[in-house]
Amino acid sequence: MSYDIVLLSTADWDNPFWTNKQYMASKFAEQGHRVLYVDSIGLRKPTAGKRDISRIIKRLFKGLKGLRKVQNNIWVYSPLVIPFHSSSFTDRLNSRIMKSMLRFFFKKLDFVRPIIWTYNPLSVDLATTIDRSIIVYHCVDDLSAAPGMNGEKIKNDDLLLAKAADIIFTTNPKLQAHFSEIRPERSFYYPNVVDYKHFSKSREHGAIPEDIRSISKPRIGFIGAISEYKVDFDLIEYIAKLHSEWHWVLVGQVGEGQPWTSIERLQLPNIHFLGPKPYSQLPAYLRGIDVATIPAARNAYTEAMFPMKFFEYLAAGKPVVATNIRSLQEYSQACLLSDTEDDFNADLERVLNGECSDPSVGIELAKKYTWDWRLKEMRREIEKVMKEKDGP
Repeated sequence: MSYDIVLLSTADWDNPFWTNKQYMASKFAEQGHRVLYVDSIGLRKPTAGKRDISRIIKRLFKGLKGLRKVQNNIWVYSPLVIPFHSSSFTDRLNSRIMKSMLRFFFKKLDFVRPIIWTYNPLSVDLATTIDRSIIVYHCVDDLSAAPGMNGEKIKNDDLLLAKAADIIFTTNPKLQAHFSEIRPERSFYYPNVVDYKHFSKSREHGAIPEDIRSISKPRIGFIGAISEYKVDFDLIEYIAKLHSEWHWVLVGQVGEGQPWTSIERLQLPNIHFLGPKPYSQLPAYLRGIDVATIPAARNAYTEAMFPMKFFEYLAAGKPVVATNIRSLQEYSQACLLSDTEDDFNADLERVLNGECSDPSVGIELAKKYTWDWRLKEMRREIEKVMKEKDGP
């Protein structure tokens, strides 16, 4: 079945840290669907910090370029909207601007009643009033629990969008339970998945980047956003002080999603911040670590997330030690889940002592949970609904 897709994202296309939004757009495009990818309209109020100001300036330049074709079957639109969601006037104005521009782009691209695929509950007015075939709400996080958000408004719009959507896809059992109460017949749970072919390269013989190779073993690795609402800094500090002979290697952007994050207390001799790395190099960095970790903070946000890095670690053949968060519990056969700081420390000791050396269970899981598998499952549900709408 052929259909065009308008993807309303919460992340800009050119963000170097790809998430569900960019991957899904690319996968749809590979299968011949045309995708209009709409960059984030912002979720939190910007700060006066350098990073947010830089993003606003960058958005201005991108917005002035209009529609951009970034790869085969994918066009990107960067809306020039007011980056605040604190008043109904602002929301109405932003929605009007975007409706006008989308109608213009629909004509230019010859989009006729596309699927509206949204990640942003604040897009409910836009999603429900623009001409479309169906609305898909792909909920991958509890955005109301993220720092700096207007939680009350996000919860309200989330409910409105859930009631209006033709299909809801979730990535976490807690999110699924929430939407199953609202739309039980239209809610489907599929976890975050992995580019297995890419991350399995870690298991091949190859070079290890110099910045990680120069760090003494054993190396305890983490790859992802280094922000305090996602990562348990207390846990890392506790274990780093307990074991000065172990070296933490943190790869990622400090303050992603939380620009005011401070890492001052983690400035210890055995904690190494290597900064963000290109996606193409991540398998080589995973090759250089002895154990992969998900030291998730304990809060409402992390209880509703599914770490994308989990299956990436497994595909790389790495032993995984993680905080015991809800989304990982059904995969406990492939990782060690820790309830306390001391549990986490004991699990790291087990791995480093060679007690958890068989990666085959994790590798087999990663082979199953791929982007192609999930897209196939999602397309089946989409096409069911579209046939129902079209009638006999």
